[in-house]
Amino acid sequence: MSLSEIKSRIPDYARDLRLNLESVLAEAGAPGLTQKQIGLVALASAIASRHAPLVSAIETEAARSASTQDLDGARTAAAIMAMNNIYYRFTHQVEDKEYATLRAGLRMNAMANPGCDKLDFELCSLAVSAINGCGACVGSHEKTLRKHGVSAQAVQSAVRIAAVMHAVAVTVEQSVAAQPSIAPALAA
Repeated sequence: MSLSEIKSRIPDYARDLRLNLESVLAEAGAPGLTQKQIGLVALASAIASRHAPLVSAIETEAARSASTQDLDGARTAAAIMAMNNIYYRFTHQVEDKEYATLRAGLRMNAMANPGCDKLDFELCSLAVSAINGCGACVGSHEKTLRKHGVSAQAVQSAVRIAAVMHAVAVTVEQSVAAQPSIAPALAA
């Protein structure tokens, strides 16, 4: 399914999402980010939002400005953050702070060599962490990005992309669930 088809599946009550989707996927709508970074953040965010048709459509769009290796880096960020966000959200939320002092014991070797530029990986990780609601990870990735000279506007752009990707995924999925007759078309 193409991005145009995804947009056409956004119901009229959520038409602002169509406009926001177009906006955040363009450099003018995502200040501080390159087109490649926009695509990578959008891909990682779509993966985190768990809507396969959106992932496929965004992957096609992102491949126009990013290499296969870059795309794998975005996928790596989504995969690692799916694990880390759960673990670190737990250690941050639990009342017994002893858990935060214990060794995580989770393999994260991919963070050392994610397959894409390290700052692009951090942007993707920040976006996925925002979707997954892990304050500890959001704070850590934002701090790393800012330490390496990434502007507040670029950080905001990455999170705006994440917000829109998630909203589109949820809205289209819910719209399909409400109209079972179109579900097979979206599953393809």
